[in-house]
Amino acid sequence: MLRERFYTLTASCPDQVGIVARVSGFLAAHKGWILETSLHAQPPDEHDETGRYYMRVEIRADSLPFALPELCERFRSVAEDLDMEWKIADSALRKRVVILVSQQEHCLYDLLARWQAQELDIDIPCVISNHETFRGFVEWHGIPFHCVPVTSDGKDAAYAEVRRIFEEARGDTMVLARYMQILSPALCAAYPGQIINIHHSFLPSFVGARPYHQAWAKGVKLIGATCHYVTANLDQGPIIEQDVIRIDHTDTVADMVRYGKDIEKTVLARGLRYHIEGRVLLHGNKTIVFR
Repeated sequence: MLRERFYTLTASCPDQVGIVARVSGFLAAHKGWILETSLHAQPPDEHDETGRYYMRVEIRADSLPFALPELCERFRSVAEDLDMEWKIADSALRKRVVILVSQQEHCLYDLLARWQAQELDIDIPCVISNHETFRGFVEWHGIPFHCVPVTSDGKDAAYAEVRRIFEEARGDTMVLARYMQILSPALCAAYPGQIINIHHSFLPSFVGARPYHQAWAKGVKLIGATCHYVTANLDQGPIIEQDVIRIDHTDTVADMVRYGKDIEKTVLARGLRYHIEGRVLLHGNKTIVFR
């Protein structure tokens, strides 16, 4: 059953007395009906000497006497008083997710299945790949497919084209669903906190290529997958979600790859869901995730 329309306020500010009272008081003054609230006080650290306060609040849209633009305008003075970084999202506006993929099918298949079953409340305006492999499959779903080859001497042009397609599609989020290319620093810098990757290891262990082979050579007893935001530093971006599975000495690299595919799919889907629902707030190179 579809939920009623709601607005989601996500915010952070220097930790201080009265934050919750100011925000909830503002909403109450306008008859705002709070559906869900998540709060976290981050102690002082290298990113903020005074500590930082994080919040996520869902407000029933029809409880307010005005629309979203006026809500934002009225809330601005509260945010300024609290020195707050904030945004308000409307549940009626579906996030536009552009998927990038190479030649591994499992994450792409899973995301399209969840999208088709309406388990992920998103629009997929297009899929971009550096190979033609999945054109027929993607177009069968009625989704435009763009093949943008990435060559060693043409990476800048390729990523400029990826950026053009993303902008033309009015994308909100870019998902690397086993896209086996390293994005350019310029592309990463253009969309901070908007590019999500699934890496087939439990980061920070086994970064880069062939992590299952690295894990087998190391003789680990747990393997995993990590959903994280993409930055210019390879596999070092803020982590959104992780999971693991136990293995033993009898498992081959092929076994580990097979086990890992299941983890990769579920971790990516959970991480993407947290992101599109506004449940992930950045704190330096870490995340606050309100599940």
